[in-house]
Amino acid sequence: MTTKKIDYKKEYKDLYVPKQKPTVANVPTMTFIMVNGRGNPNIEGGEYQQAIELLYGLSYTIKMSKKNGCQPEGYFEYVVPPLEGLWWLEEDKMDFTQKNKFCWTSMIRQPEFVTKEVFQWACNELKRKKPQIDTAKAYLETFTEGLCVQIMHIGSFDDEPKTIELIEAYISEHNLKNAISSLELDGRIRRHHEIYLSDPRKTAPQKLKTVLRHPVVKAEF
Repeated sequence: MTTKKIDYKKEYKDLYVPKQKPTVANVPTMTFIMVNGRGNPNIEGGEYQQAIELLYGLSYTIKMSKKNGCQPEGYFEYVVPPLEGLWWLEEDKMDFTQKNKFCWTSMIRQPEFVTKEVFQWACNELKRKKPQIDTAKAYLETFTEGLCVQIMHIGSFDDEPKTIELIEAYISEHNLKNAISSLELDGRIRRHHEIYLSDPRKTAPQKLKTVLRHPVVKAEF
């Protein structure tokens, strides 16, 4: 067991701290706690904010398990990774003005020692401490994203389309094809992906840092 406190943002800078220009990343398999939902993420107390409460509740329950005398096998000290999200619309076109029509999967990466048994323990523990939280909405899943183009977006979420244009230009110029909405062999549909490195409650909109990531495949001719 390592004595080093792992901060995934620092250990995997290529995934969490890209430049402000598009780059290619081959994203490996990771384990996430996920929650699916629909609707405007800005609604106070709405489905999205409830999902975030659930995700952080479970993530910190697992992180603090050592102090609670329930340390899982292989446990190591770590910083809880940032909140992430997969976003799409049923109409299959990403229109950032149609927030009420958003579909999303909100998720937080988990350390490698988190198994289904650890996850179920966390659900039971969180439900015991906060019975008002519906832990049944959360699930643990491995996620292999594969080949992507990503960029660091600095600014308001509403200004993301300008940065996405840079991603799309890069894709067309580098023998790649946008793979959003394509179906993987495991049945997963590839989505627009965001990683939130700033707390919008404490950060001015113009200073928000968000990793934007689009799945791609090599173009065929």
